[in-house]
Amino acid sequence: MSRITLILLVLLFFSCSIKEDKIRWITLDPGHFHAALVQKIMYDEIDPEVHVYGPKGTDLEMHLNRITAYNQRASQPTSWKIKVYDKPDFYEHFLTEKSGSVVVLSGNNKKKTTYILDAIKKGFHVYADKPMVIQPQEFQTLEKAFELAEKQNLLIYDIMTERSEITTLLQKELSQEATVFGRLIKGSPKEPAIVKSSVHHYSKKVSGKPLIRPAWFFDTQQQGEGLVDVSAHLVDLTFWECFPEQAIERSDIQLLDAQRWPTAMSLADFKNVTHLDRFPKYLDPNIKNDSLFVFANGAMTYTIKGHHAKVEVLWNFKAPEGTGDTHYSIMRGTKADLEILQTKYENYTPTLFINKKQGFDFDAFQKIMKQLSKKYPGLSFKERSGQIEILIPDQLREGHEAHFAAVTRRFIKYFKKQKLPKWEVTNMLTKYHLTTTALKQAHSLK
Repeated sequence: MSRITLILLVLLFFSCSIKEDKIRWITLDPGHFHAALVQKIMYDEIDPEVHVYGPKGTDLEMHLNRITAYNQRASQPTSWKIKVYDKPDFYEHFLTEKSGSVVVLSGNNKKKTTYILDAIKKGFHVYADKPMVIQPQEFQTLEKAFELAEKQNLLIYDIMTERSEITTLLQKELSQEATVFGRLIKGSPKEPAIVKSSVHHYSKKVSGKPLIRPAWFFDTQQQGEGLVDVSAHLVDLTFWECFPEQAIERSDIQLLDAQRWPTAMSLADFKNVTHLDRFPKYLDPNIKNDSLFVFANGAMTYTIKGHHAKVEVLWNFKAPEGTGDTHYSIMRGTKADLEILQTKYENYTPTLFINKKQGFDFDAFQKIMKQLSKKYPGLSFKERSGQIEILIPDQLREGHEAHFAAVTRRFIKYFKKQKLPKWEVTNMLTKYHLTTTALKQAHSLK
C-alpha cells in the first residue's frame, strides 16, 4: 500500500468518524410548535441536515414554515437543511430508512407512546415533548420502552423546559439552604408543602406570530387532558425541587385526590385559533349548545416521601391584554416560604419572594445571595416588612422559547455520555405513572 493511499484512508476514516460524532436529528410526525422550537438555534453537536417524516397537511406545512423562518431571519439565522418524506407510508419509511440517531417527537399525542416504543425497537434514541403517555392503559407500553432502552443502551428523555425558568431555579437553590429555608414542612391537603399552578391560553403568539393550533389539539383523546399534559411539567418540578437528583420511586408517592373540569369554547374562538370554519366530527361528543367543552383543566394532590404537594393546570381562551401564561408556586419551609407570584402587582412577570418565619437567618441569607450573584450575575434583593423580593435582571430572563435550547443542551450532554442519570429515568416513569393514575381516578368520580 502506497503512502498516499494510506493517508487517504486515514483521512477518510477520520472524516467518517467526525460525521458519526454528530447527532443526527429526525423529526417524526411534527404537529406541535415545540417540534420547531428545539431548532430555533444551531448546536455544534447536531448535524444541520434533519430528516422530517410526516403526512402531507397543515401540521407538516406549519412545522416546515417555522424552520424556514428561523433560517431566513435577519438576526442570527439558522442553517438547517431539511429533508422531507411526506408520502402515506412515511412511518414505515422512517423505521426502515434509519436516517438519523435521535427521534424528536412533538405532535399529536395519541400515537406518541407507540412511536417511542417502535423507535427504541429500531435502535433510535428518543427526545420527546411532554406528555409521553396520555392514557392509563398505555403506561405499560412506556414502561416496556424504557426497559428495552436500558438493555440497548438507548436514551429516552422528555423536554422539561420549566426547570430552566429563572425564578424556579432560584426557588430550588434557596430551598436547599437550611439557614434560609429550614426544612420542607410536611404540609397537609389544605396547605401543601409545595404548590405548582399554571394558567395557559389557547390564543397566543409564538416566535412573534399568532399561533395556529391544529383542531386535534382540542380533542383530549389526541392531545391528552390537563391532568396528563401540562401537569407533567408541574409534577416534574415537585420532584426536582424538593428532592434534587434523587430517585422518586412509585412507593414514595401517594395520590390523595384528582379532579378534572372543562373549558368551554365558542365556534368563533375555535375559528380564531384554528382557522377552520366548523368543528371536526371527532369533536361532536364534546359539543353542547354550540360550544366545545375541553377537559384541559385538572388538579391533583399527593404526597412525596410524606410531604404534601398539589399541582393545578388551568386553560383560558386568551390572556388579558399585556399578559400571557402565568405560573404560581410556593415551597413552605420551617424558616421561610419561597413564593413565586405573577400577578398584575408584579406586572405579570414571575417574581420570587421570601416570606420570613421565626429562625430565618438574615446574615446567612446575605452571604448566600453573594454566592448566587456569582452564578447569576446581577442578582440582588430588596426587603420589606417580613418579606424579601429577589430582583432578577432582564438578562437572566430568557423566556419560554429559549428554554428549549437549555433542555436540548442537557440532552446533548447525556447523549455524549450515552447514559441518563438513574434518577432521571426513575422520575420520568414515576411522574407518568402518577399523571395517568390521577386521570383514571378523576374519571372514576363521574
